[in-house]
Amino acid sequence: MHKGRLEAFSDGVIAVIITIMVLEMKTPPGADLAALASMLPVFLTYALSYTNVAIFWNNHHHMLQASRRVDGRALWANMFLLFWLALIPFVIRWMEETNFAALPTAAYGFILTMAAIGYFLLERMLIRCDGLDSTLARAVGEERKAKLSISLYIAAMGLAFVEPWIAIMLYIVVAVIWFVPDRRIEKII
Repeated sequence: MHKGRLEAFSDGVIAVIITIMVLEMKTPPGADLAALASMLPVFLTYALSYTNVAIFWNNHHHMLQASRRVDGRALWANMFLLFWLALIPFVIRWMEETNFAALPTAAYGFILTMAAIGYFLLERMLIRCDGLDSTLARAVGEERKAKLSISLYIAAMGLAFVEPWIAIMLYIVVAVIWFVPDRRIEKII
């Protein structure tokens, strides 16, 4: 089947996720700079989450550019990815409301890990659909960046129970690693 519906649906879901994230943000508790400054950790978490969702969207876009078609397995893998991305607004609100406690901060890493696994599964299903000689298969190779990201997310989950801000720094490191869209796909296309 053609990939157009999957792309359109995914774009719509991701747009809703980003909208929910910003709507979930509370206003500052006052009208002065100190009140605004007190919101800085929440704003930075929103910015990190927005960046993460944007990274998934950008790479999803590139991956689908390199694919010719989708099948039922790819559709379900995409739904798995979108499920985990849709939980990001929930977990960033939980982190905010608990003042970045260990469990919510670790849960953020868990959700990012599951989204990364979902992305990887979608990639594998698209390759399976198009074949091992497909553009996407040739472009992605060994997936070192994906494996490193998942490893860092898992490490961050454990470190959240030592110091939540260390975990958040690792989440930022992964975002920096992926900030530039996947050049492997751009080169092949």
